[in-house]
Amino acid sequence: MTTHQATGFTVEPYPGLPLTVRDVGAGRPVLVLHGGGGPASVTGIVDHFAATSRVLAPTHPGWEDTPRPEWFSDVGDLVETYLDLLDDRDLRDVLVVGASFGGWVAAEMTVRDRARRIGGLVIMGAFGPEVEGHEVRFPTAPPGPPGPPPGQGSGAPAPAPASAPRRGPSPAALQAMVAYAGPTRSDPKLLHRLARVSVPALAVWGEQDTAVSPDFGRAYAAAIPGARFELIPGAGHIPTREAPEATFAAIDAFAAAIRQ
Repeated sequence: MTTHQATGFTVEPYPGLPLTVRDVGAGRPVLVLHGGGGPASVTGIVDHFAATSRVLAPTHPGWEDTPRPEWFSDVGDLVETYLDLLDDRDLRDVLVVGASFGGWVAAEMTVRDRARRIGGLVIMGAFGPEVEGHEVRFPTAPPGPPGPPPGQGSGAPAPAPASAPRRGPSPAALQAMVAYAGPTRSDPKLLHRLARVSVPALAVWGEQDTAVSPDFGRAYAAAIPGARFELIPGAGHIPTREAPEATFAAIDAFAAAIRQ
């Protein structure tokens, strides 16, 4: 069943699993997959591509208060759901763009794309494989307002939630990520499976990414046949937010080249 909305739709690929998909723009299809920060973390990417392309941007079940059945519990479940989405919409030559955790899902999609729906891959600050000597640093608790200052009793009024907006993954998002990615947030076999990727690929990394280092990104790109690696000076984990001009210039040049 498909429920249409003003800028998207909701489908139910499995009973009890509604999937919300933002659907904007027109042209070559682009699938944008968010990371732990949720859909808001890739809004700039969606808006950028929507000017020239049709963009589908699903919300991973478990983010933004969306339901995630207990059995829907690993990266492969997301991968198969999104490949089915491309099949059901009969989309071809799709550019898949994944940030952070979404990059892991995007990379695995290209490995399993037997129907050849995907025409190109872009990953940014992505994790997923195990790279020897390079640890990925994950948040252990959602950022939030600090506790009471030293000496202040428990009777002190708590700060209003609106006065200290949360940044980063919510508790529910972190819980969903652990369910999908496992306690190590990695797949020891993924680095080897990436040799099956047969579409053009680009790895974009922030020079100052402290969560997933540029050297991790270089190893990621090296495992994908023919992949390019672009380092974005001055950017951190989400380079499209921190250095949008340079990042989109690299992505647009790649997208234009693979259309030829």
